[in-house]
Amino acid sequence: MIGILIAVCISWLLLFLIEKESILALGFLPVIKRCKQFLIGFMITGILCFLVQYLETYLKSSVWIWNENTNDRIILKSFWWDVKSVLTEELIFRGALLYILIQKIGSRKSILISAIAFGIYHWFSYGVLGNLMAMGLVFIGTGVMGYAWAWAFSKSKSIMLPFGLHLGWNFVYNTIFSKGPLGELLLISQDGNELTGWASLLNFVSGLIIVPILVLIYVLFFVKEETKLIAEKK
Repeated sequence: MIGILIAVCISWLLLFLIEKESILALGFLPVIKRCKQFLIGFMITGILCFLVQYLETYLKSSVWIWNENTNDRIILKSFWWDVKSVLTEELIFRGALLYILIQKIGSRKSILISAIAFGIYHWFSYGVLGNLMAMGLVFIGTGVMGYAWAWAFSKSKSIMLPFGLHLGWNFVYNTIFSKGPLGELLLISQDGNELTGWASLLNFVSGLIIVPILVLIYVLFFVKEETKLIAEKK
């Protein structure tokens, strides 16, 4: 929580010093509209994550069972962990810095810079630094996703849509399917075969390549371009 407060304070300070704006420049208002954007984003990536996990289950011939050792308190704690980690990343990559960049150099260059930074960041968070093949795949997958989320920020003029898109995936992946760093939570995978060959490649590509492309398509063709809040340079 302290990390989020620090990120908010730094964001507010940067916006005030450089653009003479408050933190509201990141598009938290109007509340109902922004909550709707958040929920739509959450549902889209949440559903995509379910589909990816279903594909993996089919390929492995495994089953998911309910974790009897979990409870509401544990799930809420995990959800809050997801919220904190996602919001921190959004404030860094789709927050004040992206807003300021858009003001100074326009949306296209700014979105690309944000995406590249997001891809490089995941070399460290995924622990693949030094493995050239893994670095390339992670950079492409997370970079395209970061590009889609940054474009969502630029088009919607709000951090709430990319926040929802980001949290929907992370919550379903980490908390519901127990794939994150917090261990076994709601569902646990049992039995199944180890994926090899084309099945392993298909499973990998579906989550890291196909999903980001689908999210990008959604942002490009279904997110309405708004004209307020960000006076973008042409």
